[in-house]
Amino acid sequence: MSASAAVLKAESRLFVREPVSLFWIVAFPTILLTILGLIPAFRENSPDLGGRRVVDLYVPVTVLLALIMSGLQALPPVLAGYRERGILRRMSTTPVRPASLLGAQIVLHGAGALGAALLAILVGRLAFGVALPGHLLGYAVALVLATLSALAMGAAIASLARTTKGTAVVGSIFFFPMMFAAGVYVPVQVMPDALQRVLEFSPFGAASQALDEASRGDWPETAHLGVTALWTALLVWVAIRRFRWE
Repeated sequence: MSASAAVLKAESRLFVREPVSLFWIVAFPTILLTILGLIPAFRENSPDLGGRRVVDLYVPVTVLLALIMSGLQALPPVLAGYRERGILRRMSTTPVRPASLLGAQIVLHGAGALGAALLAILVGRLAFGVALPGHLLGYAVALVLATLSALAMGAAIASLARTTKGTAVVGSIFFFPMMFAAGVYVPVQVMPDALQRVLEFSPFGAASQALDEASRGDWPETAHLGVTALWTALLVWVAIRRFRWE
């Protein structure tokens, strides 16, 4: 435990020394929300949205964007880089196991994503009057599942691509479809019903629906939570089966 704590402490210092990565994980989603919120039309109630505003829909979207940036863009290159440079292989000959380093990276990127999510919720509330989630417990459950799904997808990407450049390619293949499924380009709630039903089978499409339901004060549908949890389990299985230390 002391060795793992030491690794986590050292990795934390390295993590905060990466301003570019921190910007995309923590700052960028909230900046995007701020830009969208400054558009007057996005702050007007819309009958097509059940009286809600576009900026209300984009708070859960920016929350998912933070998770995607952390899990799919930031985490895989770090894991692949450690393996590519032989750091994991060398650690296997020391009392500190490579799993301690990988666990530290997952904890740090998960914490960064959750911090970014809370920042987006806070800015949405204070700057644009977006209501806080009506069902806090349901929102927390959906957020944790979505975070685990994003990190599991990042670990799976790192297991499928053996080099840092490879993770960039594989990550991009997953990145843009997941952005679409999360509603970054167009909120899921305004998409055609048929497309919404298709996206509900994707991890971030289901998570988007679950977060939106909790935002409106309802407990997220079991199907949406179940799809997110199922994807998490599947991606964890892929990561475990395919990951190589060398």
